[in-house]
Amino acid sequence: MSEISEPYIREQLEKRRDELSEAVGTTPPTVPAEYLLGLLHDVESALHRLDDGTYGICTECHDSVEKDRLLADPLVTLCLDHLTSTEQRALERDLELAARVQRGLLPQTNLSHRDWSIHYQYKPAGMVSGDYCDLISPVAEDGDLVFLLGDVSGKGVAASLLMTHLHAMFRSLTGVGLPLDKLLEMANSVFCRSTIAGQYATLICGRAGKHGEIEIGSAGHLAALVVGKDGVRQVSSTGVPLGMFATSRYTIQCVRMERGDSLLLYTDGISEAVNSSGEEYGAARLSNIASLKHGWVPQELAAACMQDVQKHSSGAKQADDQTLMVIHRGNSMEISLDN
Repeated sequence: MSEISEPYIREQLEKRRDELSEAVGTTPPTVPAEYLLGLLHDVESALHRLDDGTYGICTECHDSVEKDRLLADPLVTLCLDHLTSTEQRALERDLELAARVQRGLLPQTNLSHRDWSIHYQYKPAGMVSGDYCDLISPVAEDGDLVFLLGDVSGKGVAASLLMTHLHAMFRSLTGVGLPLDKLLEMANSVFCRSTIAGQYATLICGRAGKHGEIEIGSAGHLAALVVGKDGVRQVSSTGVPLGMFATSRYTIQCVRMERGDSLLLYTDGISEAVNSSGEEYGAARLSNIASLKHGWVPQELAAACMQDVQKHSSGAKQADDQTLMVIHRGNSMEISLDN
């Protein structure tokens, strides 16, 4: 078990033990005392395993239990290979439900606001994803569209839980009307207080303004790409990932977008996609492809980029979640899609 998360696990287990011990003596008839005593025994056993260094070790094969499962349920004692068939089917149902919930949180694939058109492609590597993607339309007609794209540390269920946490947090905070730097600072502070040590998220948060200007704040995420008629330029990160330091500050950059220009955001599942020889796709290849597509509507630009990634990695298994978002400033000849 990683030392960086052990203090949090111990704190949570001790809290459960104290609450269960108190509940045993005041149990209403509808909750059998035997049930609570069984839970209390399981919690105390987990604390003993923390003390003797065997926490997170499968009791059958003595290999490591999957970390994301431990974070979701700190009482787990068996790795996936040693679950019973009934337990495996129950876990599969839970994952299917989690995947449906997560897909339900995604914004509409195509969104238009004023002369901005946004499209994204979202391709999880498994049933659930740690990639975060959202588009938040303003309540008022004269408000600005907020776009977000990020990547949570880790994989699997634990990462997907943090993704849903980010979704709820930003959906709440964007309604307050904070400047973008204060929005990121507040989100970082909340994220630090509600996650364990070692969990973090890289993120780009931006606002698309009325006259072609885009404000961008980046918390340790990969550089955004501005696709202009003269080529592609990068907008690099100016802050650390969310969840690392509670008092982090973020610098906001302003980018002027001409008509026909696009802003391209992506997660590292794209730049780090490998081919059968282990060669990474790379940000440079993505920039080269995008530079040839200036003026393309976002659906076509995103499709061309993703097709090139798939061409590169053909024959290799997708190892990480892949998300790509295009924010495009259209011209009078283009058709906006609202579905």
